[in-house]
Amino acid sequence: MAIRINYAKAAPGAVHAMRGLEEYIHKSGLEPSLLELVKMRASQINGCAFCLDMHSKDARAAGETEQRLYLLNAWREAEQFYTERERAALAWTEALTLVSETEVPDEVYSEARQQFDEQELVNLSVAIIAINGWNRLSVAFRAEAGTYQPRGTGGQHE
Repeated sequence: MAIRINYAKAAPGAVHAMRGLEEYIHKSGLEPSLLELVKMRASQINGCAFCLDMHSKDARAAGETEQRLYLLNAWREAEQFYTERERAALAWTEALTLVSETEVPDEVYSEARQQFDEQELVNLSVAIIAINGWNRLSVAFRAEAGTYQPRGTGGQHE
């Protein structure tokens, strides 16, 4: 599929604002490995090839295992590979990403609150909101998957 619009060139101010949100998230104190899993899971749900390519590369560069990345789509059945905190974050990610279908169930909220304090849960929610935004931009405008290189290798980064 051909790129429809290079959204970064068409609206650099919008991308700058989104990158500001990313900067806040990265300074929030949430574990980088947890954030990459959340970004991967939301991107799987949204079918965002560009973001899946990006975040799988970033996760690997940060030391994530291939096995955990391969099993992420089936994390409930492979729970031994993910911590309780990661599982709560993944359930929260799915509920927020599919909010029109799930309405964020009380059980998912309770699980998340057992693992995250109020500030952490708000910050996690903002991270989920951000990746869903990136997914929607990349899917709508058909960002090209496969071109991304992790930081330090000269590639673009969200």
